[in-house]
Amino acid sequence: MMKVTFLLNGETVEVDTPATQTLLDWLRNTRGLTGTKEGCNEGDCGACSVVVTDETSKRALNACILFLPQLHGKSVRTIEGISGPNSELHPVQTAMVDHHGSQCGFCTPGFIASMAAGHANGHKDHDDMLAGNLCRCTGYAPIIRAAQAAETEAVPVWMKEEKAPAGPAPFAPETLDALCAWYAANPDATVIAGATDVGLWVTKQLRTLDQVVFLNRCMDLQKITETADTITFGAAVTMVDVHQTLKIYHPSYAEMVRRYGSEQVRGAATIGGNIGNGSPIGDNPPALIALGATLHLRHGAATRSIPLQDFFIAYGKQDRAKGELITGITIPKSAPNLRVYKLSKRFDQDISAVCGGFNVTVLDGKVQSAVIAFGGMAGTPARATTVENALIGQPWTQQTVQAALPAFATDYTPMSDMRASAAYRCEAAQNMLLRYFAELSGQATSVLEVQP
Repeated sequence: MMKVTFLLNGETVEVDTPATQTLLDWLRNTRGLTGTKEGCNEGDCGACSVVVTDETSKRALNACILFLPQLHGKSVRTIEGISGPNSELHPVQTAMVDHHGSQCGFCTPGFIASMAAGHANGHKDHDDMLAGNLCRCTGYAPIIRAAQAAETEAVPVWMKEEKAPAGPAPFAPETLDALCAWYAANPDATVIAGATDVGLWVTKQLRTLDQVVFLNRCMDLQKITETADTITFGAAVTMVDVHQTLKIYHPSYAEMVRRYGSEQVRGAATIGGNIGNGSPIGDNPPALIALGATLHLRHGAATRSIPLQDFFIAYGKQDRAKGELITGITIPKSAPNLRVYKLSKRFDQDISAVCGGFNVTVLDGKVQSAVIAFGGMAGTPARATTVENALIGQPWTQQTVQAALPAFATDYTPMSDMRASAAYRCEAAQNMLLRYFAELSGQATSVLEVQP
């Protein structure tokens, strides 16, 4: 059992909890706060959204895949606490009533939580903020109108608390030295960062995790460090914060991250977790490999760095020893020809069928270098080395690109599954290269723009 202290709707609570008890289950079954709903129980529908605040941020997160120990020292607001202590409505609640934004009402508490977090942060990109909240009754038009109507209203005073008074927690080391020493001594433990993946092990696979360690209080892993030429993301930097940095330096990659999960998922998911789980359809690795990213690892006091592309050995197997921790990832600031394309059945908040990262350098009309990497095409994220070699040294022309397309069949033997057939994946990868050439040639290629 773990002793966890946090604020719940303004009240300090202390809880003795199993490591993997979810906030949603505790709220509903122990505290009787049933306004927070269970829908998908995997972080997709947003019905369980709550507002979580710490010293750095205020975010809407999915309570269904958020473990109680992750809340130590933080503040949680459920739908019951988003209204004031004397039943005063929050401005987004008033706006939802005025603009008829609720019908059956099941999804409404989650919408309110997401809207309240966005309102507190001054966000006006409501389509993005609410992409992780699914409505099947009213439709989004009145909900978006409600969010817009609340934009100019002041943030209620009761929503401004930051965090709970809480001491150090042995299950969540606060320094990298302490964390790495503990993990080296307990190499079979499960490392939990955002729990957007591990949470489903518990809620869907019903797994019991005997020994865990949480990364969310290790500030050393949450830093973004810039030099003149590089950016290093700590392994526990959330995808929300990764996105903000990428928008400045790598807009195509950032646009892909905008579609990565939902606001609730991006607010918890970490870049190190996405790499460390080794998924062949993780969205970050193709882009990072195309950038020539360097991965940093540490075992006890020993550190090493490797090209990210060498980390993925085979399906379910990575170059990481027991007790060794991913600590960060370094990318170049400049890669003007980097483009990242994600193909999925649903445009927002969906798992990729194919995700491609392209980074080709052309000098005097000829291809000087080419790095092309894909997810969804093999058992690991992998480079298209045969395709690259077919391009390097050749004129950068439509003819050269067309001639390189058959090489995809040498580089990849994708599988067929519920997301796409093998043939579709191969054709999609080829078309992404054609799109890349068209985009670098100045043609309009955005799927979000309709051309006459």
